[in-house]
Amino acid sequence: MENFDYKAMEALALEQLKSGKPLLGKGGAFAPLLEKLLNAALEGEMDAHMDSEERSLGNRRNGYTSKQVQTGMGEVTVHTPRDRDSRFEPEFIKKRERILADSVSDRIIGLYALGNSTREISDWMEENLG
Repeated sequence: MENFDYKAMEALALEQLKSGKPLLGKGGAFAPLLEKLLNAALEGEMDAHMDSEERSLGNRRNGYTSKQVQTGMGEVTVHTPRDRDSRFEPEFIKKRERILADSVSDRIIGLYALGNSTREISDWMEENLG
């Protein structure tokens, strides 16, 4: 997966603010940020799943499955990690789930707007959402 360009996102947000365009919704500056954070959360879940016990059973990572998820910020693409034995069950964005609760996406963007780092947001997600 590619690196996220925070400077470009900030520049786009400033440009959209100056021109009166909304930051939220389709084409808004915050949708790519939300996408990055959701994908990081899924990676964190897979890291927790792939502990030494799971690896000792012969299980390992096995690529990704991509899907479009509807959020309050617009549609984003998430890449759900897979494991060889299909035992990984993501909790944050469950398998076959296509709509993320608006309150979750709003909270993530709110935390970022308050100056929290992606690590701090990830910690909040783990603490509050498991």
